[in-house]
Amino acid sequence: MWGPTIGEETLGERIVSVVNPQRISPATTPIVKLARPFQEFVGRETSGGILLLACTIVALIWANSPWAQSYADLWHTHFSIGLASFSLDKELHFWVNDALMAVFFFVVGLEIKRELLAGELASARQAALPIIAALGGVVVPALIYASLNANGPGARGWGIPMATDIAFAIGMLALLGDRVPLGLKVFLTALAIVDDIAAVLVIAVFYTENLAWGALGVAVFCLVLALVANQLGVRHPLPYALIGVVLWITVLQSGIHATLAGVLLAFMIPSRTAVNQRDFLQHGRAVLDHFEKASQTEPFDILSDIEQQISVEALEDACEKVQPPLHRLEHGLHPWVTFVIMPLFALANAGVVLTGDLREVLVQPTTIGVVLGLLLGKPIGILLASWVAVRAGLASLPESVSWSQIHGAGWLAGIGFTMSLFMTGLAFIGSDQTTAAKLGILIASVFAGVVGSIILLRLPRQASNPTVAAAKT
Repeated sequence: MWGPTIGEETLGERIVSVVNPQRISPATTPIVKLARPFQEFVGRETSGGILLLACTIVALIWANSPWAQSYADLWHTHFSIGLASFSLDKELHFWVNDALMAVFFFVVGLEIKRELLAGELASARQAALPIIAALGGVVVPALIYASLNANGPGARGWGIPMATDIAFAIGMLALLGDRVPLGLKVFLTALAIVDDIAAVLVIAVFYTENLAWGALGVAVFCLVLALVANQLGVRHPLPYALIGVVLWITVLQSGIHATLAGVLLAFMIPSRTAVNQRDFLQHGRAVLDHFEKASQTEPFDILSDIEQQISVEALEDACEKVQPPLHRLEHGLHPWVTFVIMPLFALANAGVVLTGDLREVLVQPTTIGVVLGLLLGKPIGILLASWVAVRAGLASLPESVSWSQIHGAGWLAGIGFTMSLFMTGLAFIGSDQTTAAKLGILIASVFAGVVGSIILLRLPRQASNPTVAAAKT
């Protein structure tokens, strides 16, 4: 989950290159010096993956240390919220997996909507290759797992090896630098988005039991209310947040997994601007002219100059109106998801207890199914589906991307981690298969990342394939 890019730059990097930060930089105070290393870390594309990996290692060490009981006790700590006669008393593990992850899925939904409206999935021709490749990378791992676990205790886990962890996968590509063409990054990002869509559908259809139709009816009413607010032009996030809270509670009570409320609400968020480009430019120039005149008549003291304050507030209002709420919410929540929610999820779910006979766990069909599904199913499914799509004339390889690079990206797509751990929690609630599945996810994700990186590192920089030109004609 990295948000939109412009060329090879992230949106933030592009802003820095357009606006000279030296002209508007704050005074060099001690707090600015102290915060600068953290700001630089947050701004790197690989930072989210690094923090996620660190929390995974901490969880593994903690769960297998002399303080393992404190790890278990922490996530079983109860927290309750209530209003009037309504009360929800759940363990901390629930609040991370069902409440915070609903925000994660909300941002996923915003990204999916953006990609469908203006991204790599907006054009049928452009979207064909990642969509077909993602379907291959979903079906083949599920079939491999199901063939090894049919009618066994791990049969419900067929959805676990389907998912790709976009944070880790794109982070690995970023570490490879200019060895990876932009087209491959776009391909893998779009593929992971389609993967997320498939995962949401699987959760909704196959991991939902005993629907409560009354609560589901209220949830549908909340979605209709959000859609009406969208059509009426409501752009402030507060009404959608209030609707979202009620939606989450009703979806939770309906029997559908509560995180799906986040995806559903995301599709109701407005994606249109309140002002057009011409009006924004004219208004912005007039406001800046007014600010300049006010600055010439008095010393620059915005605290005491009402005209300067009016100008700044008017410009702020114009900037807010020209940005779609979808864009503002996605970029506002992205750091919280990347640096708070996903690390907390890893800390709460990656603590696999490695005691007892590990050899027995490693040879369980559940473990083997997850490992083979992610390590073999992903690259085979993605490469095979891509080849069929290109040969059939349904799609073409991205510019400067070779089949070897598609192969390497297929291995990186085998890094399931976050979504795979999430699916494990749905498939094996309170089951002994949970440890086997988590161990398989960790093993497969490490090997997939290493093998995929080695494949791409061994290729020439910006490698191309003569097949590309033929495929595009």
